[in-house]
Amino acid sequence: MNAVLRQHAEQQFAEELAELASQDKKPRPGNWLLSPWAVKTYLLGGTLENGFQVSPKYIGSPRLIEIAVATLATDRALLLYGVPGTAKSWVSEHLAAAISGDSSLLIQGTAGTDESALRYGWNYARLLAEGPSEGALVASPMLKAMRDGKLARLEEMTRVPSEVQDTLITLLSEKTLPVPELGIEVQARRGFNVIATANNRDKGVNEMSSALMRRFNTVILPTPETFDEEVAIVSRRVAELGRALELPAEKPALEEVRRVVAVFRELRSGLTEDGKTKLKSPSGSLSTAEAISVLGHGMAVAGYYSDGVLRAADLAASLTGAIVKDPVQDKLVWLEYLKTVARERDGWKDLYRACMDVV
Repeated sequence: MNAVLRQHAEQQFAEELAELASQDKKPRPGNWLLSPWAVKTYLLGGTLENGFQVSPKYIGSPRLIEIAVATLATDRALLLYGVPGTAKSWVSEHLAAAISGDSSLLIQGTAGTDESALRYGWNYARLLAEGPSEGALVASPMLKAMRDGKLARLEEMTRVPSEVQDTLITLLSEKTLPVPELGIEVQARRGFNVIATANNRDKGVNEMSSALMRRFNTVILPTPETFDEEVAIVSRRVAELGRALELPAEKPALEEVRRVVAVFRELRSGLTEDGKTKLKSPSGSLSTAEAISVLGHGMAVAGYYSDGVLRAADLAASLTGAIVKDPVQDKLVWLEYLKTVARERDGWKDLYRACMDVV
């Protein structure tokens, strides 16, 4: 049994990537493992000429994926932008897996991220023993990506301090990383590029300068456009999560998925699906990713403490926790929704009672 909780995308979908590579006859940019056509097929899914089925990794606008992939074939970097939970990191990982065969060259942006995370550091034991040398150099994921002609991933760009962001300007413009201590420079090989992510709720934390923004092509990943589209995403990801965690529960009934998605979409938009009732929205983002987590938690409760069949009582605590971030304001919003919408909706009485017990 594989003890790894979550494999990298290139490991989890190795069979699909290998099959796509064997069937891919279209032109490939330098050092890419797949052509832009095959990368798009990998992300969106499809049937190959030999009948092989490629599973969809992203359900959404094909045009957005085309723009993202085409950007990475140019000298501009890619910025995936949107509200939390719109699959920015997910898309970033799968793009790197399909193009470079390596999604692990990741830099997690935080307020404490310094220049060494983008440039390089030192093994101080060897530095003291040998002095500055290539053996004592600790390459950053960015340096490795430049040296090997791969994609580097930078998460939460707007959380990185401005002076560290500015380090990227030279890297993206000159495609060169100087190492003055050794009197050398690392020049990026073909295939190198950067995929950054940022969410719009962080606007104003550390805004990107206009000089840096010019080095990126921005693709905004929206929340799922339709109810059915979001249900399809959640259903697929919850099933995958259940298999990965080996939860002793049945796959959630479609009706339970539809109820959770309906709650999230209505509170997110401030309007019921039929357009008849205006609602107050809570402070949280209520993203698709959070809906997946709610159902995953419910499966764990149902599997370990019940008969394995997901019911409203198994969802109530995690659903309430996802919505009520502010114990005062959000609780009022949630209670109003339960009393005016859930209680009056056909087939929702069990969900209403279970959530009221928790609130």
